[in-house]
Amino acid sequence: MNYWLLKTEPDTYSWDDQVKKGTEPWSGVRNFRARSNLQAMKKGDKAFFYHTGDEKQIVGIVSVTREAYPDPSDKDGTFVMVDVKAVQPLKTPVTLKQVKETKELADMELVRVSRLSVQNVTPEAWKRICKMGGVKA
Repeated sequence: MNYWLLKTEPDTYSWDDQVKKGTEPWSGVRNFRARSNLQAMKKGDKAFFYHTGDEKQIVGIVSVTREAYPDPSDKDGTFVMVDVKAVQPLKTPVTLKQVKETKELADMELVRVSRLSVQNVTPEAWKRICKMGGVKA
């Protein structure tokens, strides 16, 4: 299993929206590196659900339910999307500030490549953040 982090503006699409919808396409990605990450996702992979903007915090966990397929909102057919399903909220959201202050997480893409909307997360970082968020890895 691989682990990921998906970023979204909570005013546009929030954790609460994901929970209400159940399974939903993760669409609208228009960055080639993020696209490569979407293409690498496998059914059953897990991802942190990250609120950007004023919040800047990991708030939940989703699971990939459908692997990459063409994003119909991309008229050129260059970009893809995956379907994700809400798994669970973090008991305690983990903020970007906390991530930056945790030595073991210094190499996370969230710290190094902050603007990337779909990021890889190492198994070690996954476990650490789950612990910080009060959930089992």
